[in-house]
Amino acid sequence: MSRDGSCEFEWADGTYRFRLSIGGIEELQEKTGCGPYFLLNRINSGSWMVGDLRETIRIGLIGGGKTPAEAMSLVKRYVDDRPLLESLAPARAILMAKLAGAPDGEKPGKRGAAKAKSNPPNSPMDGSPLPPTTEPAQS
Repeated sequence: MSRDGSCEFEWADGTYRFRLSIGGIEELQEKTGCGPYFLLNRINSGSWMVGDLRETIRIGLIGGGKTPAEAMSLVKRYVDDRPLLESLAPARAILMAKLAGAPDGEKPGKRGAAKAKSNPPNSPMDGSPLPPTTEPAQS
């Protein structure tokens, strides 16, 4: 990920760059009928539609430098002709890169990995951003 909202990762038959520009987000909104954060929530909640995944990947490929014809060819081969759940993580990553980004050169997950190491395994703090409660549990 980078500050320009692009991300690059292994997908389909190689390493690809994806980017959602503002124009790309506007096209994605037209295709999916919702804004990018709503779309991300729809994907995360499991209430996505085929076009949510397909169009996010297609528009992301175009923003990453592929021609519309190249992007469509890749989407037909690696989204339309494959199990849909294979497209879930890439679509999520493409949206997250635009919505949250990351400073140039920062690897995804590095900050989170360091944070997780600061708490011992199976501790009450394991994976939680909040301190454990000191109040007794209610029945």
